[in-house]
This record gives sequence, structure tokens and C-alpha cells, in this order.
Amino acid sequence: MATVTKTHRALAVLRLPRNVSALVIFADGVVQGATGNFYFPSPTPTLAALQKAIDDLQAAEADALTRARGAVAVRNEKRQVLVTRLEEFRTYVQSTADASPENGSSIIQSSGLALRKTPVRAARGFHAKAGAVSGTVKVIAPAAARRASYEWQYSTDGTSWRSMPSTLQSRTSIAGLEPLTTVHLRYRAVIRTGEQDWSQAISFVVR
Repeated sequence: MATVTKTHRALAVLRLPRNVSALVIFADGVVQGATGNFYFPSPTPTLAALQKAIDDLQAAEADALTRARGAVAVRNEKRQVLVTRLEEFRTYVQSTADASPENGSSIIQSSGLALRKTPVRAARGFHAKAGAVSGTVKVIAPAAARRASYEWQYSTDGTSWRSMPSTLQSRTSIAGLEPLTTVHLRYRAVIRTGEQDWSQAISFVVR
């Protein structure tokens, strides 16, 4: 029976401070982390664009502190521009990490962004599992297409194959098997362009 392999995906997390001064410090750290970083040869947005957004927010914050008319609205607009640039950079860092999973954690950590690892379950391939009743086996295959049918066969010796009823779902059950015997299973999908090849056979010990 096929097993499910659990892996972890490194995720770049953008934890933005609410305070403008703290946001500027955070963004400065991101620029410093990306500058000269060989993981990011052509960052999106450019570091120049990110630095300009930082400088514009600093200037707007200074004006807002003078309580000049309309300065707070301008400061808020500049803050949103910087947040948008940082979100774009997070997307760029994530795509870079995804392109090199073995270095994903290092890539994200070097960017100045926070790192979070999330478990990822690899999709199961063709596999079988015990049914609810002794002597029954459930067989599951990957979906071949949105519209497909599936043909199933099993064998008790790996040579002579017995066909089961076709299904429109990528799963079926086989009943009446002898417990503690090994059954060999295979399937093929029938899609719009015709029949696919028979799958590689798998073996399963009947419960």
C-alpha cells in the first residue's frame, strides 16, 4: 500500500507593526537583508522602489506630527504604499523559496521576513486499504480528469487478472477475498481521448 509522505513548506510571513516608526524600522531591515543577497538578484519590487516608499512614509509622518491640514491622510496613503511594496516583496521571497525547497528556510530568514513552516501532505498515488468488513479491500486511484471512467482488475497470483465493474469515480471496493492472502491490483482510466495504459500493479494483504 502506498504511504503518505509528510513534508514541510517554508512560508514567508509578513508581520507588520502597526506603529509607523516601527514599520519604517522593519522595512529598513528588509532592505538591508535583501541588499547584496545572492538569493535575490532581481527582487520585485526593486530595492530602490522599496526604499522610496520608506522615505516617503518617513517624510509624511514628519508632516503629520506637525498637525498640518491633510497631512494625516497623506501619511496614511504613504503607509499603504509601503505595505503594498512589502506584500509584493513577500510574494517574491515566497516564490524564490518555493523554487528551491531545500533552501527555503534560509532564503526566507535572510530576507528579514518571519519564517513559518507548515506541514504539506503529498497527494497519495494509487493505493489500497482494508474495508470495513473482513475480506474487503478499498482501492483508490488518482483522478485522471474531470470526466473519466475507471477500469479495475485484481489478481491473486499476479498473472491471471479478473476484471471488476467500471466506475465513474476513481475508487472501488472488492469483496469476498480470502483474509491473509495477497491480492494484486491495477487500474486504467478512460478519458476523452481513449483508454490509458494499465497502472503498475500494487499488492495488498487482505485483512
